[in-house]
Amino acid sequence: MSTSSLLDRYAAGPALVRQAVTGLTREQLLARPIPGKWSTLEVVAHLADFEIVGCDRLAAVIAEDEPMLPGRDEQRYAARLGYAARDLEEQLRLIEACRANLLRVMRSLTAADWQRRGIHTEAGPLTLEQLLERVVRHVEHHVPFIAEKRRALQIPA
Repeated sequence: MSTSSLLDRYAAGPALVRQAVTGLTREQLLARPIPGKWSTLEVVAHLADFEIVGCDRLAAVIAEDEPMLPGRDEQRYAARLGYAARDLEEQLRLIEACRANLLRVMRSLTAADWQRRGIHTEAGPLTLEQLLERVVRHVEHHVPFIAEKRRALQIPA
């Protein structure tokens, strides 16, 4: 896949999340219609927190020479950072702002820049392009879970 296509998918990610939660009430956002799974609000809070992690990793690889990219424990984030108390709109704006800010930088990079690497503590060496693909796929991976919750609650998409 071309870097241009990846950047387009990166730019489209926040709208995918916003569209997935459109029209949901606070009660519906907090519902857990699928036992053992996060609520919709918890999914969005997770996406917002890991958007920050992703942006930090991308920026570090752009700015530094082979920086260390620490892994993060999503379950600890969810358990300790009050996901159920978060404000949906604030979380959506955070995702949008992070992506808009870094998108401007990434659209100006050279082909050589996309081959810069960081060293992920769990995944090993990753190029900037590989990191961007991981960030793009993260949102695309979680949005269907929100749709699944809507179906379980019998709320049209």
